[in-house]
Amino acid sequence: MRVIRTTIGLAASALLLAGGGARAADDAQALARAQEIVGGRCFFCHGARGEAASELFPRLAAQNASYIAKQLANFKSGERKSDTMKGMAADLAPEDMRALGLFFSRQPSPPHAVRDAALGQEGKAVYTRGGSVAEVPACAGCHGPRAHGSTTLPRLAGQVADYLETQLKRFGARARTNDNAVMQDIAAKMTAREIKAVAEYLSTLD
Repeated sequence: MRVIRTTIGLAASALLLAGGGARAADDAQALARAQEIVGGRCFFCHGARGEAASELFPRLAAQNASYIAKQLANFKSGERKSDTMKGMAADLAPEDMRALGLFFSRQPSPPHAVRDAALGQEGKAVYTRGGSVAEVPACAGCHGPRAHGSTTLPRLAGQVADYLETQLKRFGARARTNDNAVMQDIAAKMTAREIKAVAEYLSTLD
């Protein structure tokens, strides 16, 4: 009986190792493909490692892989509006989108330097406790205490402050509709000061 159990255990371990090796090979292939795509188009705006080339563009480094893939699919379908990104995503296959998500998710995302410490503290209060209006809940409730998000929600830590501010305003104006509709209601009730403060705070997190 012990021999049978040992044999089964070894076989199971071998299968796990084989599966891990296959996944590693798949990941390596996906990363190589992603680097080709990034070098051919993405780096102009997002940088070679997703660090963002300017304040106009979002940082993709360390962003959750599945979230990136979803946004690319939404840009391609037109569900998320952007003439530039629609063109960039037009010829991407689902496996390309997954590869890009994997690539960017593995890049470092150092926090941005504090630009306005007082404003950042205001943003921390909104993020952790909620806004001045009762219907504006603490952002940490969904995005997590460190703003790392989840498989379905974006990482906000280390994001470009100006980009975050723009997106919150777009949610509030219901100009962005491809993600959680709750964000539209929340952002619409935030003051301009709260939006700017939260964006400042989040940009300084790692």
